[in-house]
Amino acid sequence: MITGELKSKIDAIWNDFWTGGIANPMEVIDQLTFLLFIRRLDDLHTLEENKANRLKQPMIKRIFPEGTDDKGQAWDDLRWSRFKNFSPDLMFETLADRVFPFLRNMNDSSGSFNRFMKDARFTIPTAQLLSRVVDKLADIPLDDRDTKGDIYEYMLGKLSSAGTNGQFRTPRHIIKLMVAMMAPTPKDIISDPASGTCGFLVSAAEYMQDKHPQMLTEQKSRDHFNNTMFNGFDFDTTMLRIGTMNMILHGVENPNVGYRDSLSEGESGGSEEFTVILANPPFKGSIDKSTTAKNLLRVVDTSKTELLFLALFIRQLKNGGRAAVVVPDGVLFGASNAHKAVRKLLIDDHRLDAVVKLPSGVFKPYAGVSTAILYFTKTNSGGTDQVWFYDVHADGFSLDDKRDALLDEAMLGVYPSQALSATEHEKNNLPDVLSRWEESTGTERSNPRTAQSFCVPKDEITANGYDLSPNRYKEVEHEAVEVRAPDTILGELDLLEVEIRRDLENLRAKTV
Repeated sequence: MITGELKSKIDAIWNDFWTGGIANPMEVIDQLTFLLFIRRLDDLHTLEENKANRLKQPMIKRIFPEGTDDKGQAWDDLRWSRFKNFSPDLMFETLADRVFPFLRNMNDSSGSFNRFMKDARFTIPTAQLLSRVVDKLADIPLDDRDTKGDIYEYMLGKLSSAGTNGQFRTPRHIIKLMVAMMAPTPKDIISDPASGTCGFLVSAAEYMQDKHPQMLTEQKSRDHFNNTMFNGFDFDTTMLRIGTMNMILHGVENPNVGYRDSLSEGESGGSEEFTVILANPPFKGSIDKSTTAKNLLRVVDTSKTELLFLALFIRQLKNGGRAAVVVPDGVLFGASNAHKAVRKLLIDDHRLDAVVKLPSGVFKPYAGVSTAILYFTKTNSGGTDQVWFYDVHADGFSLDDKRDALLDEAMLGVYPSQALSATEHEKNNLPDVLSRWEESTGTERSNPRTAQSFCVPKDEITANGYDLSPNRYKEVEHEAVEVRAPDTILGELDLLEVEIRRDLENLRAKTV
């Protein structure tokens, strides 16, 4: 968690961009990402220099060449630690004419991020703005993994608060709920086929660092964590850069983040690649069938992207693999043949584990559409027995466009600092979702349908046309009504009449 002082420094940088002529939040993030990458290159080079000096050996991994270029200019001038001390005009000239061309032509020595540098553009318009931003960035500590990860997350949060490109960001507390319910293990291979800023993969990495810290102390498991465990795909190069940097700053050295238009013919990737999928894919409504991967259309013949993505996830999971996926409500109860076919596929051919209904304001102010999270396991042999439903009423924030916190920060999210009271639960259901989910195959099976969570047998769902709307199965709890015999009620009315007459007679007597 970053402090108020750090937030103020980042806010100041953001304000400098706006007053300096860059008003597009995505462009601000993109330029900041480049500068952070340049600073990271210098840190890596310095680390190798120190290692070589200690061992009294030549540098093995050299990022910046030795000596001078063909114009006689020192390569060391491209390093953050050098150019940050230049005059504003010389710094501007160095980045525009030398650093960015160097980035666009880098080899693979710096890791995964440089794959997306071929179209890197330097768009900071003035030397004065560059100097102010570099000075402020140099004053921000980036040594601690948690701190630099939180700093970048705070920067990405500006996309939402600025009201632009917020569609790329699933609320972090919802992501953490999905990851906690999936509970990935050190052996898992995790993917988000519509990764955007890599929020799901970052949260999964944080979960592993917190719940399985021993993974980072053993060479084999550490290599898996840094190179093969996290896989993200997108078709926007800017998002790939931002997502990769997000992963790197959260401690994943070489995430497998790459270009893939997941639903397109020839781009949907291989089958049975992953053991866990976490995703909130962009549901555009419909796409052209002629450009859609034929192996997906064979699973579900539709142009609806929300259904095609589900088919894609099933295809990409290894047998026994699990998925947690945000879907629009229509997937739960849509009446088209394609909607029914996908639900039937999940329930009959695989194992549908849970449906968590989210309140409609979770994605405001960008969308008010109702959504749910589907949890399923690929089996290729059925296995659905009972489906667990939870109807989330509150996620800790107001469900209007403001999305104000309803509780103190320590009481928000999936892991509050202490157990929530009944009143606090009414404002934040997420801890209850996780605790009840852990009992979904135990005590939850006996919950009444009037409860906030309950289980429904497969046969009942099948009989209802594979409808997965919680309201289809939920029962309303009525107040208990006392039932009495008519003669008893009439007798009481007679007594009441006698009492009224007596009171009237007493009142007349006092009046006379």
